[in-house]
Amino acid sequence: MNASASKTKAANKRGVARLGAVQALYQMDMSGAGVLETAAEYETFRLGKEIDGFQYRDADPAWFRAILSGVVAEQTRIDPVVRNALTEDWPLSRLDGTLRAVLRAGAWELLHRKDVPVPVIVTEYVDVAHAFFDEGEEPRMVNAVLDRIARQHRQ
Repeated sequence: MNASASKTKAANKRGVARLGAVQALYQMDMSGAGVLETAAEYETFRLGKEIDGFQYRDADPAWFRAILSGVVAEQTRIDPVVRNALTEDWPLSRLDGTLRAVLRAGAWELLHRKDVPVPVIVTEYVDVAHAFFDEGEEPRMVNAVLDRIARQHRQ
């Protein structure tokens, strides 16, 4: 395998990890479950596994855990950053739970993963938003909000 194919494969596993992390964050938000039990559930029963005849793609487990634990640990810092990037008529509490999870995860990466280029983070989370909101304004909102956060917190 050449270096380019290796990077693409790693990037794909990170994309799956991002999607899984958003799903796990949403689940935690709705159920009140803890980060350790949720991470264990996803790693044991979901990521890379077959569920109801559907084969989930492999994810980068370290990336998944980093996003999940990072968002939980930094949520009191992340939420004001996201709130400031939203328009005044869209408070964070008014957003759909899935959209909140997407924005929190994307904001965490923008704030804490300076090694990942901004366009990669924004594009990946817009793709995650498309997975949940096929027809709607949500992917555009994710793009705009993460772009604002990047401009405010990244050079």
